[in-house]
Amino acid sequence: MRQRRWVELIGDYDCAIKYHPGKANVVADALSRKETTKRVRALQLTIHSELPKQIRLAQQEALITENLSLEAMRGVDKQLKAKDDGAYYLADRIWIPRHGGLREVVMDEAHKSRYSVHPGSDKMYHDLKTTYWWPNMKAEIATYVSKCLTCSKVKVEYQKPSGLLQQPELPMWKWEQISMDFITKLPKTASGCDTIWVIVDRLTKSAHFLPIKETNKLDKLTRIYIKEVVTRHGVPISIISDRDSRFTSHFWKSLHKALGTRLDMSTAYHPQTDGQSERTIQTLEDMLRACVIDFGNSWETHLPLVEFSYNNSYHTSIQAAPFEALYGRKCRSPICWAEAGDSQLTGPELVHETTEKIVQIRKRMAAARDRQKSYADKRRKPLEFQVGDRVLLKVSPWKGVIRFGKRGKLNPRYIGPFEITKRIGPVAYELNLPDELSSVHNVFHISNLKNFLSDETLVIPLEEIQIDEQLNFVEEPVEIMDRETKKLKLSKIPIVKVRWNSRRGPEFTWEREDQMKQKYPHLFAEQANTGNTS
Repeated sequence: MRQRRWVELIGDYDCAIKYHPGKANVVADALSRKETTKRVRALQLTIHSELPKQIRLAQQEALITENLSLEAMRGVDKQLKAKDDGAYYLADRIWIPRHGGLREVVMDEAHKSRYSVHPGSDKMYHDLKTTYWWPNMKAEIATYVSKCLTCSKVKVEYQKPSGLLQQPELPMWKWEQISMDFITKLPKTASGCDTIWVIVDRLTKSAHFLPIKETNKLDKLTRIYIKEVVTRHGVPISIISDRDSRFTSHFWKSLHKALGTRLDMSTAYHPQTDGQSERTIQTLEDMLRACVIDFGNSWETHLPLVEFSYNNSYHTSIQAAPFEALYGRKCRSPICWAEAGDSQLTGPELVHETTEKIVQIRKRMAAARDRQKSYADKRRKPLEFQVGDRVLLKVSPWKGVIRFGKRGKLNPRYIGPFEITKRIGPVAYELNLPDELSSVHNVFHISNLKNFLSDETLVIPLEEIQIDEQLNFVEEPVEIMDRETKKLKLSKIPIVKVRWNSRRGPEFTWEREDQMKQKYPHLFAEQANTGNTS
């Protein structure tokens, strides 16, 4: 279409169009590409470095007999040779004595300057060893880098995660110990449900998938819990869950204290504690996706049969289907209708066989647990801290909102240091958190902690960053500055210019207006009020 418009436009003129090969068109747009000759500027700059002079003076002081013993030369001082500049060298590498603190000066320049930007110990050693030498140089550089506070804050540890796998005890009977979690932010159904409450028995692996609304009050959830769990399986001994606000509420804790149920919640920022629920949720989401693709309709329509399929499918850990482990017999299904009626057991025989199956299932689970621990511990390293140790705390590099142009990934990976006040089990520790982190649970898994090796006087200031309860960085928008419409090929997208409350100074980004209205409606309400007032 574009070429056709040009042909119609040029058709009104008396001209002839001739093809000219690109390789022959060497002067295309010559006027637009004309360069403006820059004026010549001459600058004479002389850099004077005091380091060579300081090294020579420090060498002279270090070679004095009473000072030489502090250098730990071990006879290497006899191999040093003075050169024309008056300094002592070891095979073309200038010797840096301990006297005068010049080693720290050299390492600071090679590590913290703008042109070095915190290299690792190996890179730093290879950069320095061609020019400088001192005894035990590689080890001292490694120690120096390990104590660098900036490196501790921002660098990823390319090591095995800390803390060996710790597993909860095996349940003795069905539905005595359960785990639960929520799948949120699902597409809203006709009945208004947008969340699934996943409850799993830790022994038989049988599960209930309960559709609820994310806005349901705790009294509504309590009625569902009593109807679907307590009335069918009895009151459990313990419940493993994450630290969802519904599970940490006073009402929920009081309810289970009255029922005699122990609440075992995960440590902060460590979802692996409730690994069974997380793995079940992954399987459930995959099954729901498949149902929606194959059969259509909303996910709530398929949920009952998805629960049936899950409980009637073979589970590797118990080497049986959860339904069979729960009821002692296989479930009758459209494809397996004969197996359920083959075995006719009544009375004591049925009770005995059910009890035997539970014993067998516990043995299979114990074997599976041993395999899982052996496999997991191969990729982990043991680590322990003591009460009073100071550690850094890992935080998420992403902010609460992912925005165009924001440098959320450039925030520090660790904050602190914080003092360990108590040891909670083999791999969990309680930290003394400041008031800025009062909303965060103060017990953490050891994989989220890092040993603090820098000077005790150095502290990472928390006022420079904001962190939410999930240890994510948060920056809130302040106001809407401007509006525009971004034109695409087939659509137009309204966007707004947003000013954020960054501590690094004013920061502005362009965001989609619909997304900002959904998450920060107060900004648009304030702007509307301002417009009405004016």
